[in-house]
Amino acid sequence: YPTDTLLPGMKLGWDRTKNINKTLTSWARLDDPSSGSHVFAIENWKVSHGLLIDTGQIEFRTGPRYSKFVNITETEEEISHSLNITPNVSSISVLQMTYAGALRLMELIGGERHFLFYFPVDNCDYYNTCGENTYCNTSRNCVCIAGFQPGGQYAVGLTKSKRRCLRKSQLSCREKKFKKMRNMKLPDTQFKILETKVG
Repeated sequence: YPTDTLLPGMKLGWDRTKNINKTLTSWARLDDPSSGSHVFAIENWKVSHGLLIDTGQIEFRTGPRYSKFVNITETEEEISHSLNITPNVSSISVLQMTYAGALRLMELIGGERHFLFYFPVDNCDYYNTCGENTYCNTSRNCVCIAGFQPGGQYAVGLTKSKRRCLRKSQLSCREKKFKKMRNMKLPDTQFKILETKVG
């Protein structure tokens, strides 16, 4: 069971046969290794992502950058994320949940630390930053996706209000075009039906 650190060979996530979820939990403070309020957990949804949780509330969700650094296994028995074991004994990768609530991936080479990944990086990493039918662009602004425009009432959540984007024209069942968008986080799949084999 990892504490705040994942080492190569260890697994984070769900063991579905035992119904156990292995997570990373931050230290309370830099000088206090007791459990803190920040947790990095793997969601048990159709397409797994990592979630940074603070005091029980989802704060951040990992995206495509994170997936480049970890091995993701999704089977009937498990949903797990792990680090590669390298044959080079002078180098080791370490994934750590910091006491401040950040996730960082370091490579230790001959006693020196090299940071490969740090999360969150900016406001776009916040969970559900933008409203419906929007995305967070490279300028870190929420923008309507093609075919949608700002409008309607604000979607009111428990902590924030977000502007919604509404369809510019009625949905046509005759049109079978989808706009391809690159480097996007997949939508949440907790309450959705998702077909992962569509090519």
